Amino acid sequence: MAILRPKKIRDMGAEERDKKLKELKLELFKEKGKIDVGGVSDSPGRIRELRKTIARILTIKKEM
Repeated sequence: MAILRPKKIRDMGAEERDKKLKELKLELFKEKGKIDVGGVSDSPGRIRELRKTIARILTIKKEM
């Protein structure tokens, strides 16, 4: 999943934004689960990227 830029998020419809938000939250949950079990994340920077993208979506959602 690529980083979503604010312009792209604003161009999405409300339903599409909600769907993408759910997907990202699920992916973040899975990544954190891997680490909690004692495994190693495939990409250490992925969790930070997911959190920032989720925050972007929520911020833009509040603006609208």
